[in-house]
Amino acid sequence: MSNLELDPREIRCGADEGAGREVLEGREVPLGGPRAMAVSRTLPGVHRRMIGAWCFVDAYGPQRAAMRVPPHPHTGLQTVSWLVAGEVLHRDSLGTLQEVRPGQLNLMTAGRGISHSEESPETVLHGVQLWVALPEGSRHVEPGFEHHPALPVLSGPGYAATVVMGALGGVTSPATAHTPLVGAEVAVDGDCEVPVDLAFEHGLLLLDGEVAQVGRGPLVYLPPGRSGVRLSGRGRVLLIGGEPFGEEIVMWWNFVGRSHDEIAAHRKEWMEGEGFGAVEGFDGAPLPAPVLPGTRLKPRGRVR
Repeated sequence: MSNLELDPREIRCGADEGAGREVLEGREVPLGGPRAMAVSRTLPGVHRRMIGAWCFVDAYGPQRAAMRVPPHPHTGLQTVSWLVAGEVLHRDSLGTLQEVRPGQLNLMTAGRGISHSEESPETVLHGVQLWVALPEGSRHVEPGFEHHPALPVLSGPGYAATVVMGALGGVTSPATAHTPLVGAEVAVDGDCEVPVDLAFEHGLLLLDGEVAQVGRGPLVYLPPGRSGVRLSGRGRVLLIGGEPFGEEIVMWWNFVGRSHDEIAAHRKEWMEGEGFGAVEGFDGAPLPAPVLPGTRLKPRGRVR
């Protein structure tokens, strides 16, 4: 999925302001044209920009809508598409044509550069779109795409966790990850404690139902230093986390880079070159890039 804002903000972060649980409120962003579907963006936020290597979280639905995201570029990141309801068709400049449905993972690694589109018929759509920032050693890899129709599950008293990315409680997803992280959908049925990595910071987002520790809408941040996350109720929760990302990044529009000049070069290539390839089969024109801001973009850390 793309960041379709016409005036995208530079993602700015500063020194960590301390430990403790934080409630990260989302902001509503229209996705698409005149009949745009609304998404709630909780990462990047005003204060916290990343949780582990996770740098972008859009949640949408349930709402009846038709998704239509024209071809657009990405660099330096992975896109993670996870649905609760509906179906979305992915096309990319590698020639991929792949639908994703609930319980399945579409994972696109942009690396040095890729373009893609996403669309669906009018239906009830409910899901999340996430980005993972690639570390310095991986951010220029060749672009790639993976579809995982089935994923492993970690079960315990009161919960069953589908491991989407990374590892949880000794259960590892087959999806390619470039940093120590976790992404999981946790089905909660009663009282439970989900084991987590002490070195990871984590985020919790309610997908459906009622779970006492996670309100409807915001993303709840938990700092490193815990071996388990206690949950109670009945519903589904998205759990993301990872080792705190130590690199400073520039995140603007659909690019993750390391400097203003790099982002400007990516924009120029998208508008004038052929480095991102072409998405075949989409009925419509590619997205033009917004105008860069008047001030130089600066690399920043995880939090403001």
